[in-house]
Amino acid sequence: MAEKACVKRLQKEYRALCKEPVSHVTARPSPNDILEWHYVLEGSEGTPFAGGYYYGKIKFPPEYPFKPPGISMTTPNGRFMTQKKICLSMSDFHPESWNPMWSVSSILTGLLSFMMDNSPTTGSVTTTVAEKQRLAKSSLAFNCKNPTFRKMFPEYVEKYEQQQLSEQPVPEQVSNVPTQQGAHRILLKKIENNSTKEDQNKVEEAPKDLNNRRKQSFPTWMLLLLVSIFGVVMALPLLQL
Repeated sequence: MAEKACVKRLQKEYRALCKEPVSHVTARPSPNDILEWHYVLEGSEGTPFAGGYYYGKIKFPPEYPFKPPGISMTTPNGRFMTQKKICLSMSDFHPESWNPMWSVSSILTGLLSFMMDNSPTTGSVTTTVAEKQRLAKSSLAFNCKNPTFRKMFPEYVEKYEQQQLSEQPVPEQVSNVPTQQGAHRILLKKIENNSTKEDQNKVEEAPKDLNNRRKQSFPTWMLLLLVSIFGVVMALPLLQL
């Protein structure tokens, strides 16, 4: 069971973190145990860890701040072993160098700085830059499979879901509205068809108009002359020519 001084100190540190958040660091105590804190470190730009979200835990002793905490990381990262205590001057690996003035924010800031370094220590691993970048890219997806992470850090779960939506391809929508060029082609086709029909009608009507004109243009005096010469019976065949 945590001592009263320990609880009071951790509550004070949590209020300070909420009031003045630390860059690239998010941390909060477990709802059921103030001695167990959960954190997320965001990889710094310009490093192989850029774009990564590294989830881990800090276990404080009941005697905190007079004794150092244990620190571990859950997310595969290419720098530290997972689920293993990390050796730091601010961790329980070195109680002799512990300073009671250090806080949660200073512990995690130190861890983030040490993570960017390549110095070997107990709990560290050696990997390539490409491997660190690959793990950074997949870190958020890995974390979101963890029920505790989802419960403690819903804002990161929301971030992951937004990333998933933005990466989904948008299906192309085929428009039923013709393009401007297509509309012009359709209009020209209609005009050509109408013109062709009009020309055909004119060709069909031309012989009729010619016959009518021939019939209408026969002079009256010629009609009278033919009747007087040939008679009505003989003149009719001539008039039908």
